[in-house]
Amino acid sequence: MAVNLLEKSGKGLAPAQFVESMTQNREAFAGWYDRFAWPNEEDRAFFESLRSRDDLRCFILASDWCGDVVRNVPVVFRVLEAARIPVEVLIMEQHLDVMDRFLTMGGRSIPVVIFTDAGGNVLGKWGPRPAHIQEVMVRFKQEHPDRNAEGYEAALNAARAEIIRRYGEDAEYQKSVVRELRELLSEV
Repeated sequence: MAVNLLEKSGKGLAPAQFVESMTQNREAFAGWYDRFAWPNEEDRAFFESLRSRDDLRCFILASDWCGDVVRNVPVVFRVLEAARIPVEVLIMEQHLDVMDRFLTMGGRSIPVVIFTDAGGNVLGKWGPRPAHIQEVMVRFKQEHPDRNAEGYEAALNAARAEIIRRYGEDAEYQKSVVRELRELLSEV
């Protein structure tokens, strides 16, 4: 069954409202937003070429407490600004009905960037993190399916440390977000 989010139109926050409403991590979020740079002119031109399309919309499931939101949503905001695609941020805790339609490996992982047409029909999604970073969590979940098993917490902490290492100190990871969003939007 196809997913339609038309009923959520107008129920989310504009990007600026989301940032203003942040009670945690606002400075870090703004820092990643300010550090954004286009990987190349072709990427910028691709997203700017989407300005001629009036059929695309975007919903982002997010919460200010989430480190992946703080890292990735500033990049998403930047590319969608260039594309002039309307964006609404749905706070995960207020929109669990949507969250539960977009689980990652059975869990509530954010951000989830959902592209729809003007009628609310879902065209594609991205998230919660770039593929080369997400593969750490995929491997962890495959190797540690039992949350109650001995060593689970230690292995989870090691996986989280590796995720942070792969993000790195600089904004290099942002190139992956741009590339993956471009690949997704090239197909819709």
